[in-house]
Amino acid sequence: MKFIVKFFPEITIKSKPVRKQFVKQLYDNLRKLLRAVDPGVEFVRDWDKLTVVASEQGAGLKQEYVEILSHTPGIAHFLDVVEFPLGDLHDIFEKTRLLWGDKLAGKTFAVRCRRVGKHDFKSGDIERYVGGGLHQHCETGGVNLRNPEITVRLEVRDDKLYVINQRYPGLGGFPLGSLDPVLSLISGGFDSTVSTYLTMKRGMRTHFCFFNLGGRDHEIGVKEVALYLWQKYGASSRVKFVVVPFEGVVGEILKNVDNSQMGVVLKRMMLRAASRVAEQLGVNALVTGESVAQVSSQTLINLSVIDSVTDTLVLRPLITSDKGDIINLARQIGTEEFAAVMPEYCGVISVKPTTRAKPEKIQREEAKFNFSILEDALEASRAINIDDIASDELMREDVEVISVPIQQGVIIDVRHPAEEERKPLQLSNVEIKKIPFYELHGKFTELDKRKTYLLYCDKGVMSRLHAAHLIEQGYTNVKVYRPL
Repeated sequence: MKFIVKFFPEITIKSKPVRKQFVKQLYDNLRKLLRAVDPGVEFVRDWDKLTVVASEQGAGLKQEYVEILSHTPGIAHFLDVVEFPLGDLHDIFEKTRLLWGDKLAGKTFAVRCRRVGKHDFKSGDIERYVGGGLHQHCETGGVNLRNPEITVRLEVRDDKLYVINQRYPGLGGFPLGSLDPVLSLISGGFDSTVSTYLTMKRGMRTHFCFFNLGGRDHEIGVKEVALYLWQKYGASSRVKFVVVPFEGVVGEILKNVDNSQMGVVLKRMMLRAASRVAEQLGVNALVTGESVAQVSSQTLINLSVIDSVTDTLVLRPLITSDKGDIINLARQIGTEEFAAVMPEYCGVISVKPTTRAKPEKIQREEAKFNFSILEDALEASRAINIDDIASDELMREDVEVISVPIQQGVIIDVRHPAEEERKPLQLSNVEIKKIPFYELHGKFTELDKRKTYLLYCDKGVMSRLHAAHLIEQGYTNVKVYRPL
């Protein structure tokens, strides 16, 4: 099983030293990710591509490869190919018919060939000979060069022929870690998850900073979506998840700040705190999900007043995006479901919020604020490695992990539907329920309390996280199913 990985075009136009650096970073990322599922994977680095060779065949392993390559930043597209020694035109036709003949039944098709090297024939010669042969010897629907139902793709490189089984789109962007790291202010909603994804896609190692305004359920929800984003798009680099307890800051604002100015003041306090966290992590930029004029605090005037409290660069990837476009992108990357059920808490809601904040008025309001409370929040902040979140939650509660289903126990598959569909859990004589983890807490109360429920996910992270939280809420009929 072999894949040819094509670099994102912006990588190929970089200067030679930068290009070399980006390609090495992509190679390092893929090596780390793919060796986790196939320790024997091999790589061949070329100027314009990476060739990835699996150590064995198998539909399950191929799905793992496609999943990883599809969601790794820096890849324009990748090809599932079969490699042959290059023969004459008729040999090329025979090899192509071997793989594509049955797939063309009743379908219109075209042959496209890319050729590199010196040969006695041109790309057009290959396309005509192979296309004519397939049309003559297979039950096709005919040749259609303008709008074929199937495109048969070939590559000839020097003395090698590559017959392409399938072409998969990549994520684009730059390899994660090839650019400076950033700190994303994440609330778990549509905007902050999408903006976080965009910085990861662009190659920035993205740490997470969550301001807890008073809700334990909200904290768990944000940890879920942060884990999801990291595991799907950024697992090649370890990052931090930082929780800053902001209940005291919210209380102080409600007590002393004029109602119309509360939203702007809260955002300024968050930027002050985030800048300190970023400094501790050695990060030089913050990321927010703000879009201009989406809410009252996000007018240009208000954003200018908010940003004036810090010298740290604030990136806003969504600044001109429409809400509908943001939601559509959240749906594409798999965070829409999280945002739709995210248990939010916000104690700072102005009746008539200002849309044209004046620096001098904001300063007068902040003069009433006891800044030692902000210092206390920063002192109480906690930073953990993103992959240690589940272990951190387990320290709060005693969660039993078992490797064999118990009699009359019910397994709850808490994985994201796309993940569950790709790799279904199949067990005999065991009841299995499918409840995605972002719906689990709402639906768990409806389950039969006389039964024992075993939470399951592939890596045991989400299952342990939720089991710990359910036990914390008083449920004693919860365990984790982690097969050996």
